[in-house]
Amino acid sequence: MEKLGVLVVSYGAREAAMVDALSKSTNYLIDIYVVDKQRNPFNIKKSVEHVVIPDLNVNEICKFVNKRRDKLNFVVVGPEKPIIEGLRDLVEKETGVPVICPTKRYALEGSKAEQRLLLQKILPEANPRFKIFDQSLYENLDALKRELVNWLDELNNQVAVKPDKPAAGKGVGVWGDHFTTREDLLKHFFENLKYGKVIVEEKVEGEESSFQAFCDGKHLIPLPDTRDYKRAFDEDKGPNTGGMGSYKDVEDNLPFLTPKDREKEVEMAERIFNELRKSQDAEHGLKGMPFYIAFIHTKYGPKILEINSRPGDPEIQNILPILKDDFAEICLKIIDGSLNKIDVEKKASVVVYKVPPSYGNFAETYPNLVNKEELGKPIDLKEAEELAKVYDGQLKIYPASVEQREDGIYPLKSRAICTVGIADNIEEAREIAYKGINAIKGGSLWFRKDIASKDHIERSIQHMKKLRGY
Repeated sequence: MEKLGVLVVSYGAREAAMVDALSKSTNYLIDIYVVDKQRNPFNIKKSVEHVVIPDLNVNEICKFVNKRRDKLNFVVVGPEKPIIEGLRDLVEKETGVPVICPTKRYALEGSKAEQRLLLQKILPEANPRFKIFDQSLYENLDALKRELVNWLDELNNQVAVKPDKPAAGKGVGVWGDHFTTREDLLKHFFENLKYGKVIVEEKVEGEESSFQAFCDGKHLIPLPDTRDYKRAFDEDKGPNTGGMGSYKDVEDNLPFLTPKDREKEVEMAERIFNELRKSQDAEHGLKGMPFYIAFIHTKYGPKILEINSRPGDPEIQNILPILKDDFAEICLKIIDGSLNKIDVEKKASVVVYKVPPSYGNFAETYPNLVNKEELGKPIDLKEAEELAKVYDGQLKIYPASVEQREDGIYPLKSRAICTVGIADNIEEAREIAYKGINAIKGGSLWFRKDIASKDHIERSIQHMKKLRGY
C-alpha cells in the first residue's frame, strides 16, 4: 500500500471525525500529523505527531509544515479562523505542500456584508431584504442611527442583526429570539458596530437546512443535506451556539423538504460556484469546501442565511463516517482536480453534543440542574468506548473542547464531546447517539434531549406545510 503523510489542522470534534476517516483508509497507509487547539485525546491516539498551537496561528502552523515538508503529501483544514487568515496561501507559497481549503480570497465566510453583495449580484432571490451599516460612510453616529431607525420602522423590528466578521461583538441577534424591545435591539446593534460593519436584514420565517459540498476547483460535489440545532436548549430556546447536534436522513434530502427543494439548493449553490469560477484564480482558490450554506426554506422558496468556507460542525460528522469512498482518495482528487462524484451510504445519522455548564448560559439559566459534584472532575469515556465496540461502527465518539492531562480528560469552555449514531432510519440512529451520550460520565456535562426527535421533525414538516399553504 502507498504511504501518505497528512496534516490535519484541528479545532474540535469535526477534525476528530476527519482523523477517524483518514485512519480508516483502505487504499493508503497514512501517517497522520495533527496541529490542534488543545490536547484532544482522540487525535493524540491516532497521530504519529500531535502539537498544540492554542490560537491556531497561521505562521506557527506554516513553520510546522515547513519542517516536515518532505513527510507531508497534503494538509486538511477544518476551522474557519486559519482559512480566513490565509493559511492555504501562506503554506503553499512557503512550503509547496498542497492545502485543502479555500484561499483567503475565496473564504466567503470572512465577511457577511460581502456575501450579501455577492448574492445580490448572482442570486438576488436568495437574499432577504438587507442594509449594511458602515460607520465610515456616515457624517456622525446620529445620521447612522436615523437611517437605522427608519429601516427598523420599515421592517416593523422583524430583523436579524449580524456583525460583518465571524464571532465579532455579540454575534447574530434575532428579533423575538434574542431581543423583544427596540432598546435591546439597538444595544445589540451598537455593541456589534464597535467591531466593524453590521448587517440588518429582514427576519425570514422557515425551516433551516445545511448544504455542504466538496470542490476540486472544477466540480462542485454536493453532500446529503443535514439539519443543525443551533439553539442551546430544548424546543429551540436559549442563545445561539456552534450547534448542539444535527441529523441526516437515509436519502440526500430532509424529511420536511421536497425533492424540488433539494434540486433548488443544488442549483443555487452551482450558480454561485459558476459565477465565482469566472475569476482567473478560482479553479485554484475554490478547492476544499468553499460552500457550506445555511439555507432557510420559506413560503417564497429557499433563502440563504449565510455561506461558510469550511465543513460544518456538527454537520460533517453526520457524513464522514458513512462515506463509501476513501476520504484520503477524495482529498487527493480535490488536489488534482478530478473529483467527479462522492458516494455516501444510504444511512441515517444523528450527532449529539455534550457540553460544560458554562456553555450556552446553562449554569445561569438552570443553576439547579448543574451537577455540582462533577465540577472540575474529569470525563470518563470508558463505558462509551466499550459501547462503541459493541455497536461496531454504528456509534462514534469524537472529543472536541477537552484536554488530555496526566490524570484524565477534562472539559474546557466549548462543546466537549459528540456522539454519532448511524442506522437505517433516524429513530434508530438517534437511539444509538443518545445511548453513547448517556454512557459518557463526569465533567458535569449536559446536552439537548430533543435532537432529531419525532416531535421536532414532525413540527418542521407541519411548519413547511403551513408555509406552503397546504
